[in-house]
Amino acid sequence: MNATADPLAGMSQTRARILRYIKAQGCVTRQELAVHLNITREAARQHLQGLARGGWLADTGQRASTGQGRPAMLFALTRAGDHLFPKHYDQLSLEMFDTLAERFGEEGVRTLLASLTDRQVAYWTPRLRGLSLAQRLDALRGIYFEQDPHTHIERDGDDYLLVERNCPFLNLAVQRPRLCSVTVSTLRRLLGVYVYREQRFQDGDRRCVFRVCSRIPVDAGYRFRFEADDTPVHE
Repeated sequence: MNATADPLAGMSQTRARILRYIKAQGCVTRQELAVHLNITREAARQHLQGLARGGWLADTGQRASTGQGRPAMLFALTRAGDHLFPKHYDQLSLEMFDTLAERFGEEGVRTLLASLTDRQVAYWTPRLRGLSLAQRLDALRGIYFEQDPHTHIERDGDDYLLVERNCPFLNLAVQRPRLCSVTVSTLRRLLGVYVYREQRFQDGDRRCVFRVCSRIPVDAGYRFRFEADDTPVHE
C-alpha cells in the first residue's frame, strides 16, 4: 500500500467517519458517538458492533463516568483498526537499509542479510525436522505468516513451484530487490535443493514463483549467495 492510498475508501462513509473520530479521540462511548454523528444510541451501537465484528474496534475494558447510571463502555481501535491509517514502515525500512549501506558498505549489507537468513533458518529448522521435501515445502507456505491464503504449491515434473500472490514487503522489495535473496537463500538451506525465482513482482508478473529443483541438491555447507536469486542452473 502506498503512503497516499486511503485504506478507509472501501468502507461506508459512516463507518469511515466513526473510525476517524475514534482515531482522533482515542476512545469513545456509544453516547459520544451518537452525539458526534447525530444518530440514535441504538444506531451507534449497531455501527460499533459491526466494526467490532470486523476486528477494527474493541471494548477497552474501561468505563467512562457519565454522572448518571452506571459507567459507559469505552471503545477504541484495535491494532488492525489502527493499521487502516497511513503508516510509513516502508520508508523507514528503506532509510535504515540505505543508511547501513552508506555507513558499512556492501559488506555490511551482506552481513545483515546473511544474519536475517540465519535467523529464519534457525526458526524453521526444528519445525521441519523429519519431514519429506514435499512436507517441508508445504510448511514453508507460511514463511511470511501462518496460514497464508495467498501462497500455494504446484508440481511441475520433478520440480515444485511455490507461488506467492501477495508479498507483504512488496514496496520495499521492489525498490531494494536484494532483500528477496533472504527468502531464496532461506528456502535453499531449509529444503537442501536449488531454488530460484522464475517470476517476480518486480518484473510485472503480479506474483513471485519460486522453482524448487528437487534433483539439484545444494552443498550442506551452503550459507548465502546474492547473485543466484533468479539464475537457473542445469543438472
